[in-house]
Amino acid sequence: MREALRGLTTRGRSFFAAAGAAALSALILGEKDLLRVAILLAVLPLLAAAYVGRSRYKLACSRSLQPHRVQVGASARVVLRLQNLSRLPTGTLLLEDRLPYALGSRPRLVLERLGAGQASSVTYTVRADVRGRYDVGPLAVRLTDPFGLCELVRSFPSVDRLTVIPQVVPLPLVRLAGEYAGTGDSRARSVAVHGEDDAATREYRHGDDLRRVHWRSTARVGELMVRREEQPWESRATVVLDTRASAHRGEGPTASFEWAVSAAASIASHLRQAGYRVRLVTHGGVDVDATDSVGDGELLDHLAEVKPTQRGEISTLVDLVRRRSDGGLIIAVLGALDLAEAEILGALRANNATCIAFLIDASTWLALPTAAREEADRAHATAALGLLGTGWRVVGVEHGAKLAALWPQAARGSQGFAWRAALAETVAGGVR
Repeated sequence: MREALRGLTTRGRSFFAAAGAAALSALILGEKDLLRVAILLAVLPLLAAAYVGRSRYKLACSRSLQPHRVQVGASARVVLRLQNLSRLPTGTLLLEDRLPYALGSRPRLVLERLGAGQASSVTYTVRADVRGRYDVGPLAVRLTDPFGLCELVRSFPSVDRLTVIPQVVPLPLVRLAGEYAGTGDSRARSVAVHGEDDAATREYRHGDDLRRVHWRSTARVGELMVRREEQPWESRATVVLDTRASAHRGEGPTASFEWAVSAAASIASHLRQAGYRVRLVTHGGVDVDATDSVGDGELLDHLAEVKPTQRGEISTLVDLVRRRSDGGLIIAVLGALDLAEAEILGALRANNATCIAFLIDASTWLALPTAAREEADRAHATAALGLLGTGWRVVGVEHGAKLAALWPQAARGSQGFAWRAALAETVAGGVR
């Protein structure tokens, strides 16, 4: 009740002031009727405070996000459901859901009075143009009495999280060289030299059914061997994202870093749909797999929160990739490189792995003078030639480029002699 009295509105306080003035006048003038009016004016705010104070503890609230994960620029629907658990009807409810600045201004909604046990829902939409995870809530409900004399604010503790992932661009279907690299018990490399019988066997492992023991191979090899179960071929791909802050230019949603994050998300999703087992590696220590149980949701959630790394070396990125290297494709989205860094990346070509680089010319995200532009172009060409020299396939990326248009180039070997010659000419032009 004390808290309810502190919630008196200007109108409620005015009633108390009028009651005091009327009571004082009644005492001075000796008017009993005026004293009755003063008592009435004083009782009304007290009744309103009691009414609001009673109903404030009898509300239940739930919130649902549809969906919980959206792409940059998409909208999510927020549904608020309130139920009156008390036996008394409520007054008009004013709702305000707390939102971070990136999701827009706080929605203010009006819900008409709820009867005893009655429930009602209201809906609003949010839109985010910046990646990240955002807390939606808590909800603040303003309770008022029918006369507007008392108003209390109740905050519900529940908070829901909205994940805004990078924009995922549909990519055309192309055949990538090395797409059949992977693992599985039915790999051709598992065929032994002893003949067809041995090609379908492997060493015994704890837990194997003894009925699968292949006695002929066991006698020949001298170890317990079991028949190999046929397993499907599993193609693997590692998506590498260069998050070095020094390798990117621009600010906000249009920066080269945001293009790189969106490209990594699009490539990973595309490869998942094509049947690959996808792994994501970044400078920040992110090393996750898109498993069949959770799909690419966990991978996209990591990309929703990835930030530029202030301190990072290409050698560190290479070590992270090679720490759990298991063959297959390596597709890297790289920022600006120098020749030495390009040569370090050549280490990922071990075991003849197929490596494809989307090399971003970050300088095109800036307005540079002519001389500076020529120097930046030569540096980009030198890095591209360095990667090509180590066996990478390179796709150049400039400001305004669309990943869907660049993706087919990933299947064109090393970009052909014409592009290699053009890069060499660009580099040679700076030496003259």
